[in-house]
Amino acid sequence: MKKALRIVFLIIFFIIFCLFEIYENSGTKVIEIYNATEIAVDFNGNGKADDGERICIPDIKTFTSNLSANQTDISKIAGISKTDAINIGYLSDELAKQILSGKNIKLEYKETQTPECRFADIYVDGQNYSDILLDSGLVIYQDKIHNQDLFKENLDYARKLNLVILNRKSGKYHKLDCKFGLNSSDYTILPVKDAEVQFAKCKYCLVRPELKEKLKKQDKLKIEKTSYPEAFKTEKILFLVSDYTNHLEPKDDCSHIFCKTIVDLVDNTKETLDMAIYDWDNNPEIIRAINDAKSRGVKIRVIYDKRTGDNYYPETDKFVQTLENTKSDEIDNSKTLTSMLMHNKFIISDNKRLLTGSMNFSKTGLSGFNANNIILIDSPEIANYYTEEFEQMFSGKFHTLKEKSGAGNLFNIENTKIAVYFSPQDKTVESALVPLIEKAEKYIYLPVFVITHKKMTEALINAKNRGVDVKIILDATSTRAQNSTHTYLREAGIPLKTENYAGKVHNKSMIVDDKYVITGSMNFSNSGENKNDENCIVIENSEIAKFYRAYFEYLWKKIPDIYLKYSVRPESKYSIGSCYDGIDNDYDGKVDFNDDGCGI
Repeated sequence: MKKALRIVFLIIFFIIFCLFEIYENSGTKVIEIYNATEIAVDFNGNGKADDGERICIPDIKTFTSNLSANQTDISKIAGISKTDAINIGYLSDELAKQILSGKNIKLEYKETQTPECRFADIYVDGQNYSDILLDSGLVIYQDKIHNQDLFKENLDYARKLNLVILNRKSGKYHKLDCKFGLNSSDYTILPVKDAEVQFAKCKYCLVRPELKEKLKKQDKLKIEKTSYPEAFKTEKILFLVSDYTNHLEPKDDCSHIFCKTIVDLVDNTKETLDMAIYDWDNNPEIIRAINDAKSRGVKIRVIYDKRTGDNYYPETDKFVQTLENTKSDEIDNSKTLTSMLMHNKFIISDNKRLLTGSMNFSKTGLSGFNANNIILIDSPEIANYYTEEFEQMFSGKFHTLKEKSGAGNLFNIENTKIAVYFSPQDKTVESALVPLIEKAEKYIYLPVFVITHKKMTEALINAKNRGVDVKIILDATSTRAQNSTHTYLREAGIPLKTENYAGKVHNKSMIVDDKYVITGSMNFSNSGENKNDENCIVIENSEIAKFYRAYFEYLWKKIPDIYLKYSVRPESKYSIGSCYDGIDNDYDGKVDFNDDGCGI
């Protein structure tokens, strides 16, 4: 009897064991797929994933299209971007869904277990799922891509799908790197061909780039394919301009003649290099030249403007921190003086050569993106005159604290006469520019950033009234400047065109009667004359004047006559290149198609 009971007990135990094995291995249903190596099964038959029901495959790592997943480590192993991790992850997830969704699987547990996951080999339809993954060309195994050639083929295929993020809540789809898509909480990853059937495009990552390319094509049709020579040279003087109508996007390289000239000047400096800078970007080639100069023992000194408001050029501070001899125009206990600008842009090399003009040492200046002019003069006399001004500022005397030089400001170089003026001590507009305007006989042309000076405005109107041909090209941003006199000038009958290109007409210049060229750092404003540290030179040379006059006429012809009457919005589809140059052209904190002027 006892023996029979034992047999019955063993039979019942065997049946229970078999049922358990069947339950555990033969009929365990997959109810959720987190990624290709992590799934949930329904052990308790309640139709949802509970604690203890997550199964992980050991040793194999896969990518996923789950936007919240951290894939940094395996992306580094594969050498791919975050976007490509989503691309290849989409294929991995789709493969897992195809093979495992709703299937009954068998599990062969491993010794290593964690509270989060039960590690096991998965068998489905008689196949080892791990082998399928290893053959797929989609996984990382033993910290390297398994089947690299197939992995590359899969990635190329995934890229061609042009996957997008569909935000199911908003009904809009986004590129895989779009911040608005990546922040979606309810989303689907799918090919764009499936999304575009019934959903709307994201205006930030899809609509605006499309408009950008469309606008670029339109601008190409608008641009007259002409150019102007950017250099005029004599034995002692090099006068340079930038044809900004052919430089619609600023560059970080040193391909423009402005940048090359500065690099050449620094490379040929042997003892001293004094620089007065208003704005600065760390151009790699110029930094290289300066570091080389330091290495060979050149003494470098820099004066710079201490910004009191928004700093558009933060690299200025980084640059001066690399040098020993620097001085800002910050005046202790005087916010008023400190708020004035050290607006000079000049370099003195070995007390022999001077480079000055309107160009800031910035990306927009050095690449020719802005219209500027610079002049390089080989003259110890002029270099020393600028050095006296530099020494005043380096000793702490800026703005109205400076003293007027007792030395003469008139110099003769070859067949050229040059007069030098410094602000604010020399009262440049009243003492130099207005008298030139008053004695003009034929023409006065001004490619200029801004005009706000009232006495200069009156002098230009008077010149026009006595028969002098007065024409002005004004930068588009300056029509919004407080106290701009462009309206008065137009009302007086002076032809004034607002330029319509992405870069600024940043010149501070005037040409008179094929005889005089005025240039430098000084804007034609009250602040430029009476507050800021500025330099201005009056060049008397007919050949240079003719060269610069032809440059003005070239720009005048390129700007449509409609802008004699209307002022161009600086960042808009009417300002050529301004909607895709990466620059906040109107200083409103919005760039390109984020700006209302570019529009959707």
